[in-house]
Amino acid sequence: MDIFTFVSEQMLLVSLLLGLIYFFAYSERTKGGKSVSASQLVIMMNADEAVLVDVRPANEFQGGHIHGAINIPHTKIASRIAELEKCRSKVVVLADSMGQHVGGAGRALNKEGYNVRRLRGGMTEWRGENLPVVQGN
Repeated sequence: MDIFTFVSEQMLLVSLLLGLIYFFAYSERTKGGKSVSASQLVIMMNADEAVLVDVRPANEFQGGHIHGAINIPHTKIASRIAELEKCRSKVVVLADSMGQHVGGAGRALNKEGYNVRRLRGGMTEWRGENLPVVQGN
């Protein structure tokens, strides 16, 4: 069966499916926190209003990260959430490579009452804007 024929004959079903996919993607994205741009993050960190948590694995973090970031890999966020207790009054901004892992970490932190945001585009966008990174711990 030709896909175009199917779509034209079942436009209502296809539209409903696309709407549900969009709604699911949107709801999952917002559960991980609203996004902030790199410039907004810099302003928030300079004003001491935010703490940055890099959820990438330790080897990626050591290869280059934003100055002042705390590394808690996304696979360990639930067991290491207590490390952020001293930052509870601040906005917690999550960063990873491209935004693929911040949703789960953001949901876990939201559930514990943290004010969570995510860095739009992750480290890929940060580096794409030629912003500084530091290596090592």
